[in-house]
Parts: sequence; structure tokens; C-alpha cells
Amino acid sequence: MNTLFRKLLLFVSFLAFVSTAKAQLPNEKFGKPSSMEWEFIGWRDALDADAVILCKTMKATYKITDQVANYNQSSSDISADNFTDFGKNQIDESNIVVKYECRLRTKILKPEGVQHANIDITYYNTDDDKSNYNDVLSDLKVRVFSKNEKGKVEKRNIKTDDFVRERIDSNYVVLHVVVPDVQVGNIIEYQYDISSTRASFLYDWSFQECIPTIYSKCDLDIPAILQFNMNTPINKRMKSSVEVGRLEYDTNRPDLKKGKYCPTNHYVIIGEYILPEGDNVDKIANLTSHLLMPRVTPPAYLPKGITHLKIK
Repeated sequence: MNTLFRKLLLFVSFLAFVSTAKAQLPNEKFGKPSSMEWEFIGWRDALDADAVILCKTMKATYKITDQVANYNQSSSDISADNFTDFGKNQIDESNIVVKYECRLRTKILKPEGVQHANIDITYYNTDDDKSNYNDVLSDLKVRVFSKNEKGKVEKRNIKTDDFVRERIDSNYVVLHVVVPDVQVGNIIEYQYDISSTRASFLYDWSFQECIPTIYSKCDLDIPAILQFNMNTPINKRMKSSVEVGRLEYDTNRPDLKKGKYCPTNHYVIIGEYILPEGDNVDKIANLTSHLLMPRVTPPAYLPKGITHLKIK
């Protein structure tokens, strides 16, 4: 077999592998990396990467009660149409909880990529420990997957108690997640939840990181009584959709039965095969939002240069 034909065969085999990988990625199920994720080494535009984000997702959902505002409700559903003088109502945020479910899976491709096993998680937490509006970070799990000499997958759970929590200003803290003993070929999974009673605020979401990202998804299911102006990224690598959904709410009112619903605006924004910002690479804006409803405390914002989940 001559050299030219051998190179051509290898190139065709590589294209077939990439095509198959794209067809079977992403894998949104955490806890068990897929066979294609183990085999994945990058794609045509990102073959020299030190590490790659295989999957990164955030899902935001609301839990509400029928006491979210002072209004005369005559029907059984919570909606903007049920509010008296809707624009002047004050939202009682103590009766709304926003839950963020964040997941991230990264693969280390080169020795230089070991540093990308570490992440920073930034969240709202004031220096007032008695504040009822501090966000709560919970259920943090970090796992490292590797293969032994026989090709068997081994899982290592990382102890999270020793991670360093640093205050960066009076409103935000960052949790530095450092993963020890990471090797080339390892797949690292992170998952955690954030609970927030600040209904008038949504965390921004960054689709473009400092390493290539195969798949990034932001899923927001927002009650229609909270009207946000959503700034969604526009790029050929991005796609977004919005549809009407519904959310079951809790009620203690004797004139209402359980199982009532609030209409929602359900946003899904997905980015695929995104390269880091740089030469000849388009910059992809973060997903940002601000509340349109009057007389509600303006949303907080992340300090300049800080994202909700930052890859080191």
C-alpha cells in the first residue's frame, strides 16, 4: 500500500469517525460517559485543543405559590390577566424559588489541559449571613472517570469539603473547585444546584469558553407573570426556541384545588461545536436578561469578568 493511499485512507477514516461522533453527541445523561466520548479527540477545527467541554447545561425552573403578589384573583390560574393594575404590583419574592441545575463534562486531551479540570463557581451571596436573599449552592458532586490498562472504566468521587470559598465583593463569592491527580484521557463531571429566592434575577449563561465546547444548553422555564427581556446569542452555531409551557403551583387557598397551573415562557438555547474566541473566530455573546416589570428591584449583576461558571 503506497504512502499516498494510506494517508487518504486514514483521512477518510477520520472523517467517518467525526461524522459518527457528531451523530451520537451530545450525551446529556450524567454519570456514565458514552463510548463516543471516550473516543472523541476533537473535530476538524479543534484538533489541537488541550481539553474540550463535551457537555455543559443549565436548567432553571421555578417553584411558586399563589401568594406571589397582592391581587384579587377570581379564576383558578395565575397569569398576567388575573392581576389588578398588573404593572403596579410588587412581587413577593419570598414565595418564589428559582432552582438552577448545572452540569458540566470535560475531557482532558493533552498534559497541558490538566488545568482545565478545575472550575470556578460564582454565585450570589452577600456578606450579610442573615439575609433571606442569599443564593444557596448545594448537591455539588465531582467525579473523575478513567480507564485502566484493561480498558475498564473506573470512577473516582472527589471530596468537596476542602474546596476553597472566596469572597470577591460584598455580593458574590466564588467556590474554587480543584480536582487532584487528573491524567490525559480523563473525563471530569461536575454537577450542582443553586436555589435562589430572587425571582427578578436570572444568571447569565456563557456559551463560549476558553476551550472548545461541543454542546452547551440553557433551558429556562419562566412564569409568565415575570416578563424578562431575553438577549439570546445570534450565531450560526446557535439555535434558540421559545414556547408556551405551564407550571404547577402550590396553594393554601380553600377556594382553589391542588394541581392548578401558571403559564410559562419556555426558552431553550443551544450552542454546538463552539470554538474559543480568537483569531478568525466569531465572538458569541452570553445569554443575558433583565426584568421588564416596573417597581421591582433591578436584577443584580455579576462583577465584570466573572461568569456564572468559569472554566480555568
